[in-house]
Amino acid sequence: MRIIGGDWRRRWLPVAPVPGLRPSADAQRETLFNWLQPVLARAVVLDVFAGTGALGFEAASRGAASVLLVERDPLAVRQLEANRAALGAAQVSVQRADALRLLAAGRGASGWSPFAVVFVDPPFGKGLVAPVLQALLAGDWLAPAARVYVEQESGLPAPEGWAVLRERTGGQARGLLLCRDAGAITAPEDGGAPG
Repeated sequence: MRIIGGDWRRRWLPVAPVPGLRPSADAQRETLFNWLQPVLARAVVLDVFAGTGALGFEAASRGAASVLLVERDPLAVRQLEANRAALGAAQVSVQRADALRLLAAGRGASGWSPFAVVFVDPPFGKGLVAPVLQALLAGDWLAPAARVYVEQESGLPAPEGWAVLRERTGGQARGLLLCRDAGAITAPEDGGAPG
């Protein structure tokens, strides 16, 4: 896996040999981080299905103040810790946990500030997007106007109750940048339609 921008640009990181682990494609990540550029600097970031850590490490490379990578697979967690050490990424924390259980416990018990950017890229075919989004709200995990990036199967509809700020489909994956607060939606800088 390659970091594509920021302080660690062009750094290659090993990926744990875990079945079903799929880093987001470079083109998908480049588009996503172009969307997030205005809000990423000094942001507190949560990656609830970290897997390879592609999104979380990319966020840290591009100026996020702190990043929490949550992953339940022990082999993937060991690789995330090794990559964190190799990069000297002091702003990145790795927590071995089941994402839904962690979120259900609520942010208050975690000691973390509300998250301005959240990555939700769960294993496909498990129906995890809606429960995770619900748990983020119920557990008070989100900062006002937080941006939530969801990567899901391309045939699925956008989650209900969320404003879609941007959208991109590539192959079998559909990336959606969401916001709960409709008042936080602004016109794209290029004047075109989101997407």
